[in-house]
Amino acid sequence: METIDAINTRRSIRKVTEQEPSKEIIEQILDAARRAPNHMNTEPWHFTVLTGEGRNKLGEVYGKVNQKNLADADQPTLDAAFEKGVASAKRAPVIIVVTMEPSDNPRAIEIEDVAATACAVENLMLAAHSLGLGSIWRTGGAAYSEEAKQQFGVSENGRVMGFVYVGYPDLETTPKVPERKSVAEITEWVDA
Repeated sequence: METIDAINTRRSIRKVTEQEPSKEIIEQILDAARRAPNHMNTEPWHFTVLTGEGRNKLGEVYGKVNQKNLADADQPTLDAAFEKGVASAKRAPVIIVVTMEPSDNPRAIEIEDVAATACAVENLMLAAHSLGLGSIWRTGGAAYSEEAKQQFGVSENGRVMGFVYVGYPDLETTPKVPERKSVAEITEWVDA
């Protein structure tokens, strides 16, 4: 697949089959991720691949965050919230937890490490698409929680950037093509 075609046709895929992509394919998309541009070659990203029962590590985070968001709930409600969180981590056969640790180089700027990690995720998702996989980058309260930082060994200054769900697309559902502003609407040309 040509690069421009991959960019123009990649979509966030919410529904995937239970078929687990091979370790070799996942390593290919991680290899693409690590080739992202990063200022001063800091390589601030780290990837934790969750498969099988390993996805429960993320499910526990979702469950704890769900429970924390319930005020004065009874035990059955808390238990149901936790189980709902565990189930959320089983929506794809592979989940890649993306974390970022800022560089200790005094000349490095944290926002550049954040941007580099986001570029790595885009590379990862484009590579997944080009290999016939579907993916979606999920964030939200769980990603930014202390529970997630603790579960995935992120330092006080580090960040959980999100969770990339990966699998073979469920061909029964076709994602809508999102409307985007035209190039003319988002661009200003300055030639003098």
